[in-house]
Amino acid sequence: MSKIEATAPSTNATQAWINLMRAQQRVLALIERDFKAAGLPGLGWYDVLWELSRADAGRLRPFEIEERTLLAQYNLSRLIDRLQREGLVERQTFDDDGRGRWVLITDKGRALRSAMWDVYAKAIAKHVGARLPDADAAQLAGLLSRLL
Repeated sequence: MSKIEATAPSTNATQAWINLMRAQQRVLALIERDFKAAGLPGLGWYDVLWELSRADAGRLRPFEIEERTLLAQYNLSRLIDRLQREGLVERQTFDDDGRGRWVLITDKGRALRSAMWDVYAKAIAKHVGARLPDADAAQLAGLLSRLL
């Protein structure tokens, strides 16, 4: 048996991976559609505002936001620029040479995150909760936590 064959995933592991990726894509697309229908920005905005709202003093450094979200650095930088233009976040320097920066959530950003949560919570209930009995959702959460 070759080394590749010895490390190849089982049929069940491969199918689990395929189903996980398809489910993630479909549910995210449905949630994005719900945000759009409500006239709200996308999930990336929510994720950044959520992480800032739960951080100490409502602020994080950009690399900390990147670590806590699924956004790549180049996308995150542009997103923070847009959030700042909308008055949802502010940038604040914290060192003498001006290179170190915090990203702080504003009151307007907290209000938008709250409005987005109203839509997001309903979307999770509709697209996940309505399809999985609570016991199944708990089991799935447990199984997925083993991959983290």
